Amino acid sequence: MTAGQVADWAGSIPAGLVVITGGEPLTQQTALAALVTGLAAAGRRVEIETSGTITPGRALLESAAVFNVSPKLASSMVPLARRIRPGPLAAFAASGRAIFKFVVCSQADLAEVAELETRFGLAPIWIMPEGVTADKVLAGMREVADEVLRRGWHLTGRMHVLVWGGARGR
Repeated sequence: MTAGQVADWAGSIPAGLVVITGGEPLTQQTALAALVTGLAAAGRRVEIETSGTITPGRALLESAAVFNVSPKLASSMVPLARRIRPGPLAAFAASGRAIFKFVVCSQADLAEVAELETRFGLAPIWIMPEGVTADKVLAGMREVADEVLRRGWHLTGRMHVLVWGGARGR
């Protein structure tokens, strides 16, 4: 499908928000900018989920999108050079159109988030404990909640896990 066809299809669905996720949507920036522009023209709010490893081009930054940037932390076991790219993170932070969400395994991950916040000026920051069961997500939220709030960050759960458990496709 072309970006226009996708925008027409999504515009026919009675939803005010369209979230574009991937893989990595920023690998297709020309089509993505056209899609966002078409969706915005149809009255939709658009959010793009990205790992923050690819710098957004001017056309995409000028589109109506908000970016949900979710860099991987060391606990993800992804090598540093693949998960933290200074140029793209700085561009997202400077755009004023990004939020930064970090999936944490434990309270120990919060120090790395704080270092990235300081280094790149990331804000606002959302913390989401990992987990594929409601018990694991809630335990993670309880573990980090006080420190997250103390730092002025936001705490969120994994709603799909809390509501539907491990059901796929919900």
